Amino acid sequence: MALRLPPLSALRLFEAAGRHLSFKLAAEELRLTPSAVSHGILSLERWLGLDLFERGARGLALTAAGRDYLPYVSEALTMIATGTQRLPSRRADRKIVISSAPAFAARVLLPNLHRFRARHPDITVAIDSSLRQVGFPIDGVDLAIRLGRGSWPGLSSVRLLGERLVPVAAPGYLASLARGDGGAPDLGRATLIHLSSATEDWSAWADGTATDGLDLARGVMVDTIQLAIEAAVAGLGVMMGRRPLIDRELAAGALVPACDRAIDAATAYWLVGAESAEARPDIAAFKRWVIDEVARL
Repeated sequence: MALRLPPLSALRLFEAAGRHLSFKLAAEELRLTPSAVSHGILSLERWLGLDLFERGARGLALTAAGRDYLPYVSEALTMIATGTQRLPSRRADRKIVISSAPAFAARVLLPNLHRFRARHPDITVAIDSSLRQVGFPIDGVDLAIRLGRGSWPGLSSVRLLGERLVPVAAPGYLASLARGDGGAPDLGRATLIHLSSATEDWSAWADGTATDGLDLARGVMVDTIQLAIEAAVAGLGVMMGRRPLIDRELAAGALVPACDRAIDAATAYWLVGAESAEARPDIAAFKRWVIDEVARL
């Protein structure tokens, strides 16, 4: 007897919304509108004859039925995605999708990707730097590069690259902070460039180096490393440099260290993926390459 299945497209909407507990985030992940996600889930609820979500003023929550149903749907979609990837015709595509932290993508992956292409010209690499939460392999992403402390239960992870934090500024701006006695620049007078998306910034550096006298509540606030670099190069203030991501500007002289006190960040860039990912030769090849590449840094 044929199995009676609910609409598979609606199950995809339910899985994403249940994982995020948000129609908005599910819509962003699936590149739909929140209204489309909401209507699709309503159709699924009507088909099932029960509510999967509680919709309240405080946000979205799974009902008891929804909590029970979600693991089955997630596992089923994972099995479909895994089986699809393992089909011979899919392997022949030789395409891998990498979800990467934007700074790592811009500063490490793209400038050096030509070396991977030279080794493996038959493998197409797609890079997604949106920083959306991804599920392996449901979202069609093969590997992710994330900044964190290395805790990803149920996934394979390899530490790629740590950061060393040191204040940097444009030479001209740093000269304006010079002390009369010819000593080190007076960072207490500096405009600090803050990176709002970083878990470790000026406060972490000040604590780690026992530096006081900084006005940590004021300055220029940006949300990406690239914007912080551009602001510092333009002479807007002193940024918390993250080596080796800023080594290009240091080598060119566009930025210089503002002091000789540096600390190692507690977080690092990690390569994360499903335990079964390396069964595909193209993914294994990319993993070997990116590990070799960061070793050069």
